Amino acid sequence: MDKHYLAPLFTPASIVVFGAEPAADDATPPFSQSQVLSAALRAQRFSGRLHFLDIRSTGTLADLAQSRADLAIIAMPPEQVAAALEAAGRIRCRAALIVSQGIGADAAAELRRIARREGILLLGPNALGFQRPSLHLNASAAGPLAHDGPLALVSQSGALTSAMLDWADHNAIGFSGVVSLGPHTDVDIAQVLDFFANDPATHSVLVYLEGISNARRFMSALRSASHAKPVVILKAGRKPAGNEAAQTHSASIVGSDEVFDAALRRAGAVRVRSFVELFSAAKCLASRYRPVGKRLAIVTNGGGPGVLAADWVNEIKLELGKLGADAQAALQPHLAPLASLSDLIDLSEEAKPEHYRAAIEAASADRGVDGVLAIYSPKPGGDAAGAARMLAALPRPMRKPLLSCWMGDASVSEARAVLAEASIPTFRTPEAAVGAFGNIAAFYQNQQLLQQTPPPLSTLAKPDIEGARLVIESVLAERRKVLTEMESKTLLSSFHIPITRTMLARSANEAMMIATQLGFPVALKVDSPDISHKSDVEGVALNILNGAGARDTYIDMMERVARLAPNARISGVTVQKMARSRRGREIYVGLLTDDPFGPVIVFGAGGTMIELLDDRAMELPPLNQFLARRMIERSRVAETLGEWRGAAPVDMKALEQVLLRVSEMVCELPELREMDINPIIVDASGAVAVDARIVIDNAPQQLGGKGGSYHHLAILPYPARLQRDWPMRGGGSYTVRPIHPDDGQMIQTLVQHLSPQSRWFRFVSGFRELPPSMLSRFTLIDYDREMALVAVVHERGTSSSGQPVETERIVGVSRYITNPDQSSCEFSLVVDDDFNGKGLGTRLLESIIEAARDKGLAEIEGLVLAENLTMLKLVKRLGFTVKAFAEDPSFRLVTQTL
Repeated sequence: MDKHYLAPLFTPASIVVFGAEPAADDATPPFSQSQVLSAALRAQRFSGRLHFLDIRSTGTLADLAQSRADLAIIAMPPEQVAAALEAAGRIRCRAALIVSQGIGADAAAELRRIARREGILLLGPNALGFQRPSLHLNASAAGPLAHDGPLALVSQSGALTSAMLDWADHNAIGFSGVVSLGPHTDVDIAQVLDFFANDPATHSVLVYLEGISNARRFMSALRSASHAKPVVILKAGRKPAGNEAAQTHSASIVGSDEVFDAALRRAGAVRVRSFVELFSAAKCLASRYRPVGKRLAIVTNGGGPGVLAADWVNEIKLELGKLGADAQAALQPHLAPLASLSDLIDLSEEAKPEHYRAAIEAASADRGVDGVLAIYSPKPGGDAAGAARMLAALPRPMRKPLLSCWMGDASVSEARAVLAEASIPTFRTPEAAVGAFGNIAAFYQNQQLLQQTPPPLSTLAKPDIEGARLVIESVLAERRKVLTEMESKTLLSSFHIPITRTMLARSANEAMMIATQLGFPVALKVDSPDISHKSDVEGVALNILNGAGARDTYIDMMERVARLAPNARISGVTVQKMARSRRGREIYVGLLTDDPFGPVIVFGAGGTMIELLDDRAMELPPLNQFLARRMIERSRVAETLGEWRGAAPVDMKALEQVLLRVSEMVCELPELREMDINPIIVDASGAVAVDARIVIDNAPQQLGGKGGSYHHLAILPYPARLQRDWPMRGGGSYTVRPIHPDDGQMIQTLVQHLSPQSRWFRFVSGFRELPPSMLSRFTLIDYDREMALVAVVHERGTSSSGQPVETERIVGVSRYITNPDQSSCEFSLVVDDDFNGKGLGTRLLESIIEAARDKGLAEIEGLVLAENLTMLKLVKRLGFTVKAFAEDPSFRLVTQTL
């Protein structure tokens, strides 16, 4: 169970090829897909066993009766592919690649059915194939085998795959693997991402993406991969026309480009705009700098190139890193007389290599700088190569990212070679270099978002979920989808979102009396389930100052609306007190439903100019306070929320709580489709929703996964419902809860505290502590594909100041990981030796079994060392079946039907 389940496909020991093999004396260049593939396979010596089945010969399966192959490669006419796939199943191939082109959706569905019946992992049809340079395996029609290297490339375009490989070949870029996915493939992009995330030879993953078929599975795989190593994505279809073309080409769902950006940020990945930038970003991120901010210091020997770089810093919303006063004073004597340090670190045209060194060292040590860009512009008498050698001689590793831009061509070619040899990223233009730093900064910002695992409900007062559901059920029972203003505000109130007091008047006299009771000024709005935009039918009146005005306005409004919307059902007119704030800001918070990512929360400037301002920051639910604050910061209206034109700062906590409440609504009410809370008036005293419009529908189909709640969300919330307190045998108590990313140090302490035997039983390894990559993978998990439960005890101690404190200690962990069949899972269990015999192992194993059952899985299995008698006794007592493990007699395979 240690090998990845896609190993037979991407790391095969033996291959059989179904297709025409060129004759030994055939000198004509290959032209058919089969001939191109055969030539590619034979162009280098594959490290495993390769057998060709020539369809022109009289031999058929008899040629293979004595052999079994991990992988079948099928390059045959479309009408013969199904028979070849069935033949691959009969010779027990575990994976198949179909590079045959021109296979439609219906035929592809039949091929998937055959593959699943035969237990075959199927890549294709209409795929260009894949390359694994370290295995000397070119199972593709994408051109010559790429150089070996640390990058993995996954692409949904065969043509672009070929172009990228050609470009990479001429730029000395190597790959651990290249996979070109065609439309209708069974093994999808999420599964390939998962393979490369676990591939030790892959340091960074590059993805060309046109669309996805399953949002939950894609986000699960991408979040897992991004936590393990940098993932850089180039997505097509940024504009509507491109979206339509991408959807047609990839047979996948494309969705809104803004929503896709939000999804990538939340998954910890980085998005780029060109395939040249794709490789430069991967190269920079593979250096694994410490987390960096947005402040880039620019060291230059020319004002013009430095200004160009500074302009691009502002354009992509970075910040110019500036030296502090003390650093400037210390550096100035070591530079040329004309050097300037006010904004740019301009070394002047007299800059020497030692000046570059002094400036870069000063910038690297300054707390106001997160990264350094060194720009060199050729000058008469200048020493481009000497300056490059000075950079190359700087102590490694650098504390902060160092990028370079040696402008020009022939005169700086030697310098660029020096920088490349020193693994210092170098670029030809300042804009490209600044963009590369922007990708580094974005990566670490997005990694912060990836670490967030909010629960569906915040720690605020519990909402009235049942009351809200009753409102929704009553509206759907009337076969309506658009809620009235009163109904919409009732939902908001159920989740404790402050609203203006609103009452429904059914006559002119009622409107007058209600307005008088509420106090003037008031606003009147028509209330109708058939009118979505009240202002379009002149159904809004503001600043009514007295009772007579309220009565007359009611009469006039009913007449106008009846004339402009004669078929609309009118319930009456809502009367509400005008929200008055001398310096309040108008904010918009909403919800949209994207295909394929589902519900998305939107924040921006509100009021009547909302469409013109087009200020929209987006985030996938669920939210916590950190995500809510970052969402606000990304909006343009954020600039007005502090002290602004004499107005006091707004109550940011109140605004964040509105976003948290909307997140709760989205998580708990899957019927929500659209929501516009506009405007929300926010000032120093709080926030209040003035108007709201909500659209609902029946609960959607799940975005991925089986069983469990919150199936309408692309990101599964932290499963707080699994937390429970238990009494401990012998006294005391402990808590069983899902693991959290912050548990890393406690997990490491648990492993260090285990006896050598316990570590061997759990990890079949002699290490004394978890490697950083394994520790990271164990603590930041995707709750959709796996679950880890920890047993936590609370211990009393003293702080460094001698004060009594209570600390948490993790003393046991159980986990399961869903198998590729999506119906079974593999479990593991470890308990601190000090807590053996106290019932923790039984409770943890029972709890993880229950979590797997709740997920809808059908079977749980595990491998237990035959010498681990205590564990074998426990699983037998809990009803597991214990059998010998055919692949290794030192293990026992234990299984239980759920």
